[in-house]
Amino acid sequence: MSDNNSCSGNCSGCDSNCFTDGENGATVTLNLDDGTDVECAILTIYKAAGRDYIALLPLNEKGENEDGEVYLYRFTLGENSEPSLENIEDDEEYEAASDGFDQWLDDQEFDDLVYEEEES
Repeated sequence: MSDNNSCSGNCSGCDSNCFTDGENGATVTLNLDDGTDVECAILTIYKAAGRDYIALLPLNEKGENEDGEVYLYRFTLGENSEPSLENIEDDEEYEAASDGFDQWLDDQEFDDLVYEEEES
């Protein structure tokens, strides 16, 4: 895996194979506390309040998200650039991570609007 400190979460232009499953884009499998596994699409890796976070979209067995739920985790790179996801247990930190994700969503909508206008 390449150094993802500058990762924008947009894997389409990236030559890293950090999580790519080769067919549906970037994914990661979460092992939940109850023993179940959930395949998630990686929406983005972003900065908020001086930390890196990752936004994951849980997928069903058909590779679809049914309810629009998004999981947010603290994202770090460990030894040998191995990715690590950590639960956000502090309410204040979660609020900062959530606000950062909301900002990312707003930026994406703005980028989509600009792109659509340029095509017209």
